[in-house]
Amino acid sequence: MIIVGVIALCVVLAALAFLVPRLSRHPERGAQRTLGVGSRAGRKAPGVAGRVLSKPFRSSSRAVGRSGSVGRRARWRMPF
Repeated sequence: MIIVGVIALCVVLAALAFLVPRLSRHPERGAQRTLGVGSRAGRKAPGVAGRVLSKPFRSSSRAVGRSGSVGRRARWRMPF
């Protein structure tokens, strides 16, 4: 369920970054900030459990940032 939500968020951010590149930064940063809170909360667990619990949030945050940058890059490569 969470995976589907992150994928949907990435698709929406990529589309938003393609259509309005400058306005897409605020939602992207908000999503990364929210995922960062989850990562920091998971990291509080001791030992290996902390790394295991924080990894999905780190990779999701990276995916959100990458999808926004891909949308903006595609926009600038368009011929019009």
